Amino acid sequence: MSDLLNGPVEAAAGLAVHGADTVDRSAPASTRDALVSAGVPGRLAEKDPTLWGPGAEAEAKIRLGWVDTHRRSRELLPQLAELKAELADLDHVVLAGMGGSSLAPEVIARTLGKQLTVLDTTDPGQVRAALADRLERTVVVVASKSGSTVETDSHRRAYWQAFLDAGMTEAEAGRHFVIVTDPGSPLERTAAEMGAFTVLADPNVGGRYSALTAFGLVPSALAGVEVAELLDEADALSRSLGGDRDNPGLALGAALGAAATMGRDKVALVSDGTGIDGLGDWAEQLIAESTGKSGVGILPVVVESPQSPGATGDDVLTVTYGGALATGTVPGGGVGADVAVNGPLGAQFLTWEYATAIAGAVLGIDPFNQPNVTESKENTNKILASGPPAETPSFTEGAIEVYAPQGAPGDLAGVLRWLVDGLGGDGYLAVMAYLDRFADADAARLRPLLAGAAGRPVTFGWGPRFLHSTGQYHKGGPQVGSYLQLTGAVTDDLPVPGRPYTFGELQAAQAAGDRQALAERQRPVVRLHLTDRSVGVAQLLDATGALRA
Repeated sequence: MSDLLNGPVEAAAGLAVHGADTVDRSAPASTRDALVSAGVPGRLAEKDPTLWGPGAEAEAKIRLGWVDTHRRSRELLPQLAELKAELADLDHVVLAGMGGSSLAPEVIARTLGKQLTVLDTTDPGQVRAALADRLERTVVVVASKSGSTVETDSHRRAYWQAFLDAGMTEAEAGRHFVIVTDPGSPLERTAAEMGAFTVLADPNVGGRYSALTAFGLVPSALAGVEVAELLDEADALSRSLGGDRDNPGLALGAALGAAATMGRDKVALVSDGTGIDGLGDWAEQLIAESTGKSGVGILPVVVESPQSPGATGDDVLTVTYGGALATGTVPGGGVGADVAVNGPLGAQFLTWEYATAIAGAVLGIDPFNQPNVTESKENTNKILASGPPAETPSFTEGAIEVYAPQGAPGDLAGVLRWLVDGLGGDGYLAVMAYLDRFADADAARLRPLLAGAAGRPVTFGWGPRFLHSTGQYHKGGPQVGSYLQLTGAVTDDLPVPGRPYTFGELQAAQAAGDRQALAERQRPVVRLHLTDRSVGVAQLLDATGALRA
């Protein structure tokens, strides 16, 4: 039995946090004791907007609905039941949403074994494949809090045109859409014009905290999930949030904050294999976008398995998660975990949200804003309007065009070695793949290979999905990152109906806009353009695998 299991445990409502007390007590002074002395647990449970300082108060006043949104969400249950009955013949559920609008439903569906197609890309191949899949049986959930998200609007336009091209009338096409958005957003008006079903979300909950609002519940319910159970699990856990003891959210938040203030400002998120699938991707967005700003932050690193490189390190807090911890089980499935979080999914969502808000208070940042997210968006819009920047590859090797900073080596293996050797003792490498996350899925194998070669934290994100997640941390967090961007040739582009650009052009503009934002921070950015995607990915994996030799 592990030291974690023998140590102090904080538990409530079937959710247990092991190891947090040990992390907290390793600090010169207890972070948890300071939080309790300041009355933070009770104040957060009561939605006190002053917890994060005067500069954050205005934002916090309109963003703390997540604390008890699970109770208000019960009002949605009759509407969801009616909607599911009305659309019973449409058994292929597609979710068009980005970041907080898509990550929680994906975790819910994967964990509970339900089919849900998540469309959070601008890659024309991936979009085209979704449009070709069971179109006549498809209901598209278009989810956007602001109602102006460019990716989601593009998906809506593509599906609308596809339904019309399939011979449907506009009225028939409208029935294939469910719109989830905030009251009064532009998308609410568009939904009315389309004749689509509309479900309004809780306006006092930010996107990344919206797992238990309409954004998480509507697509999950349509996919066949009994969402009331998630609300029950969160409600049971919520009774602990105001307490000084037996409060798992407080324990986890204090551990995250204490570790970060002691230099362990990267958190490896590792599934322990006990029943929750993909929570790390959701928690990655929550933590990165909430804490990565003003030059500080906690970098989440999603690790494939307890045995994968990058799960541990001197500046890494290793946190495992799972759903069912049997007596005598080693938390973390064998990895040398610092903290293990184990319990039902609905309680997990609320615990991590609460813990992230607590960590924000410890770090002295506003966990509810995202000041740098718009930067890449603005760059993208400029590039779409003026055309892509003229770029010449530093060199070409096989199926890969290499665009590297001046002074970098002139061969692929050398550039990769230059990147990993330049990370230093506190750096990290972010792999950003503007590719098809299904057709080009092998690209994700780069993360553990590079982590093994570098001996440093390496993250992997699919673009533009990560722009709504770790993209904030890249620009607002500690400027110690290096960046490897992957782009790929588009052989069969797809127009965005009603817009003067294609999906391929949008994808290229997003990649270029993000490169520009990162380069302006004087950080190393290498772009590898795959002129043949499958050949290029294989070539890159071979070159990366050889780094450890």
